[in-house]
Amino acid sequence: MKKNMGNIDRIIRIAVAVMVLALYFTHQINGTLAIIGLVVSGIFILTSFISFCPLYFPFGISTRKKEQ
Repeated sequence: MKKNMGNIDRIIRIAVAVMVLALYFTHQINGTLAIIGLVVSGIFILTSFISFCPLYFPFGISTRKKEQ
């Protein structure tokens, strides 16, 4: 796996995941929406830590800075 996520992309994903988790634990979201949100949050956190987004790969997208 070649890394294809930049730092800003990773920070945004982690921030969104933390917000969804906060909404869940404060009981602002529940039911199916909560389950979907928690799954997406887990995926965001996982992809942020490994710096690889499988959805970017087939389209050749990379938010990572070019190495010189």
